[in-house]
Amino acid sequence: MRCGPPKTGETYSTDPAKREAGDPTGFTRAAAADIVATMAILKIARMGHPVLRRVAAPVADPTAPRIKVLVADMVETLDDIGGAGLAAPQVHVSERVVVFKVPAERTTGRPLDTPMELVTIINPVIEAVGNDREIGWEGCLSVPGLRGAVPRFARIRYRGVTPEGAAIDREVEGFHARVVQHECDHLDGVLYLQRMTDHRLLAFVEEWQRYPIDLAAAVTEAAE
Repeated sequence: MRCGPPKTGETYSTDPAKREAGDPTGFTRAAAADIVATMAILKIARMGHPVLRRVAAPVADPTAPRIKVLVADMVETLDDIGGAGLAAPQVHVSERVVVFKVPAERTTGRPLDTPMELVTIINPVIEAVGNDREIGWEGCLSVPGLRGAVPRFARIRYRGVTPEGAAIDREVEGFHARVVQHECDHLDGVLYLQRMTDHRLLAFVEEWQRYPIDLAAAVTEAAE
């Protein structure tokens, strides 16, 4: 973790009780001149915590200093714990903010599924492009130790803004589409388990690795 004290004259305050309850007012800062100096690894909310069942609030000012602090901490947390993405409710902040990346090894090779470094979207909006769905394996930092096969739209368009206020408008497919849908579900109080259509395709990671499931065969069998 890259941490350091605030600059002289700065204060950085959080209210853990409010943060734990998902109250965004618990994440404030009097001055934000040096965000990197106060980056922190945040506690992950696990399945069962009420913050993961709420519909998160829109961010009134995506360029606000406290949002930049939140994003920096989410990035630090994601780098520390691993994974492809993180939504603000997963760190006990009930606001519509997500960060994610598209690693090269997880892309499908399709034209609209290319590797991307870290992306931050505030107030994202998703719409399906077509009706095609694909089933694929997913895990979640808020549901540790499990993997499940989840159907998702194969291609989507998403829009939103960055912490700098720049507009984002992209059409994507494959893993890129999957990770965006997964993270944005958190903003509406939905976990991937709720999207599953066949809970026989839910497994502990250790067993999933020891006894690999032929997903294509399982889907075919279920359709018969």
